[in-house]
Amino acid sequence: MNIEIRKLTPALAEDYVRFFDVTPHNQKHHVKCYCVCWCGDKPEGMDCSTDEKRREAALQYVKTGKLQGYLAYSDDQVVGWCNANTKTDCLQCISYRYLLGSVPIDMSADMKTKSIFCFTVAPQMQRKGIATRLLERVCQEATKDGFDFVEAYPDKLFTAESEDFMGYAEMYQKNGFIAVHETDDKYVMRKALKT
Repeated sequence: MNIEIRKLTPALAEDYVRFFDVTPHNQKHHVKCYCVCWCGDKPEGMDCSTDEKRREAALQYVKTGKLQGYLAYSDDQVVGWCNANTKTDCLQCISYRYLLGSVPIDMSADMKTKSIFCFTVAPQMQRKGIATRLLERVCQEATKDGFDFVEAYPDKLFTAESEDFMGYAEMYQKNGFIAVHETDDKYVMRKALKT
């Protein structure tokens, strides 16, 4: 299987939203999130109350570079997504504060961290290593871009009822991440990129 990982750019904005148009993401709540909730506080006047409005917001966020990450392609079709953004850009995000509100934010002025918030893989492509390939690319690019760490926030326990779009703790461990903090139900896992 030929998988190509591409960095999300404004030129790929339509590919990105089309992937969310057709790919189940939150089956329990039947919501198409378009991954806009991790982009920080929404600009004044932006409405994300419906799928259609979140789609429009996603197009705007991709085109302005506020929504960042990587797309996995197979035969020129998007089959996977990883949301990866600079942590300092996400600290104002309501979803981030809700998710990890009780975890101390240990950010010094000279600590540059890339945060991973979401993986989405097309159902027919799951369990084929696509999330791992996306994770590897995030780490490669973050190293090249001078980041000190890549950070992720997986659930401690994963069950069939879970909607763990943040990836499995085991996947991160296999890729050199260690748990540095935890909440009641989540780990903060980090990989050092500089030795």
